[in-house]
Amino acid sequence: MATAPLPSPAVVEIIPMRRRHLKHVLRIEALVYPRPWSISLFLSELALRSSRSYIVAKHGGQVVGYGGLMMTMDDGHVTTIAVDPAWHRQRIGTRLLVTLAREARRRGASSMTLEVRVSNSGAQALYRRFGFAPVGIRRGYYIETGEDAIVMWAHDVDTDDFSTKLDDLEQESLA
Repeated sequence: MATAPLPSPAVVEIIPMRRRHLKHVLRIEALVYPRPWSISLFLSELALRSSRSYIVAKHGGQVVGYGGLMMTMDDGHVTTIAVDPAWHRQRIGTRLLVTLAREARRRGASSMTLEVRVSNSGAQALYRRFGFAPVGIRRGYYIETGEDAIVMWAHDVDTDDFSTKLDDLEQESLA
């Protein structure tokens, strides 16, 4: 069965998340997650600049996606990543993850990790393209639904090969 071609990717700008973006981020958060983060949680994360990095994807003046990274020693942990459902299939998630991975590398990461819902096969496929592989299950991780999370890791993110992978993924996301 042939799959439909992807639409042309949206032109988005990836910039640091600021307080002024939070109204839009919270709107997307409520659309995407059964138990959205609160504004106070985002504000506390934004205040931790030495160990956190949060970004938004903007199309024109509209925030259409966002992502976050937490550094712990030489591990980068993707804390959150979401795209407005109206903007899915525009390769915005790829652009966000490329940016987070580059920031993790810039901050000295040799590995990256994240959790993803067992039911979210689309996100799992995206993460595999970046070299993330499942290493375990966190039972009942998502409290609001009781759903399990798959723990995924990407190793050797500090190598030239990973840098080339990021360049290739970015080029694909712009094509």
